[in-house]
Amino acid sequence: MNFASDNIVGASRPVLDALVAANEGAEGAYGTDRATKAAIERLGALFERDCAIQLVATGTAANALALSALVPPYGAALCHVEAHVMEDECGAPEFFAGGMKLLGLPGAGGKIAPRTLADYLAALPRHEKQMPPRALTLSQATEYGLVYTPSEIAALCEVAHEAGLKVHMDGARFANALVSLNVTPAEMTWKLGIDVLTFGATKNGCLAAEAVIFFDPALAEAMPYLRKRSGHTLSKGRLLGAQLEGYLGNDHWLDNARHANAMAARLAEGVAALPGARLAVPREANEVFPVLPRETVERLRAAGAVFHPWSERSLPEGERIAPHEMLVRLVASFATTEAQIEAFLQAAKG
Repeated sequence: MNFASDNIVGASRPVLDALVAANEGAEGAYGTDRATKAAIERLGALFERDCAIQLVATGTAANALALSALVPPYGAALCHVEAHVMEDECGAPEFFAGGMKLLGLPGAGGKIAPRTLADYLAALPRHEKQMPPRALTLSQATEYGLVYTPSEIAALCEVAHEAGLKVHMDGARFANALVSLNVTPAEMTWKLGIDVLTFGATKNGCLAAEAVIFFDPALAEAMPYLRKRSGHTLSKGRLLGAQLEGYLGNDHWLDNARHANAMAARLAEGVAALPGARLAVPREANEVFPVLPRETVERLRAAGAVFHPWSERSLPEGERIAPHEMLVRLVASFATTEAQIEAFLQAAKG
């Protein structure tokens, strides 16, 4: 009954099979292998565009390097105040960008509203004493499991571009958001104005594989050098390419995401029906954020259930957590089973 995250499970079988196949024989190093070339070609076709694509092993590296390619050392990147890049990457974006600053904006459910962004930009002083914003980064899905709609993304990109900012999407759970919206990869990114995407795969079936996708190749000029200097240009790059080949083949990545979302929907339905429980935000992808009585939390932990308490800073207006309650996060993965969910619900009921 481990619902701590979707990165607690290993790789899916097609990914492992692709890795084993790529392990045979000799191949070019540093990303010149057939698997990496094939994965990059597949990603380009998937997004229906000529892109500049770099593969890395971790989401932190992908986000940090993407932002460092967009923001100079004297600049700033805007994000939600509880975004992963702000709260959970140990200052990596600032470090790799040589001193640029992350500035957090508020928003219920981890979302930045277009009006919030516009008002913030309009109020900024224009002086050399202040670091000028050069990028906006959006988490899709957000830290509260919500999904930016196409209209929300388009509106945010319009505001950002009018102010001279580039827009980066942290797609750690890109696939989960995509199948939730039932749109194509292009329809959730560059067609709405996204300039750079961190295409996450590790949380949805890969062992360790992410892609940084520049929809305007001109923006990627520095990226190969940044990746090498950061130590993320793998000598055996085929291990990254092979993972993505197995992940993307036969729409396996979408099947994984649909399963995780479906399991989260089942979990949300069951948890919401528990005595004294409610959902703090709607379930839109593969994460569930219930408010539980503390006695239910204690009962679950005593039964061996694993999950995390969650921040209350960005709850929707009107939602308050009482002293006898706790906001928690439950995450379903491609490997979650109905039996695990039923065991969790039974433990919650005692």
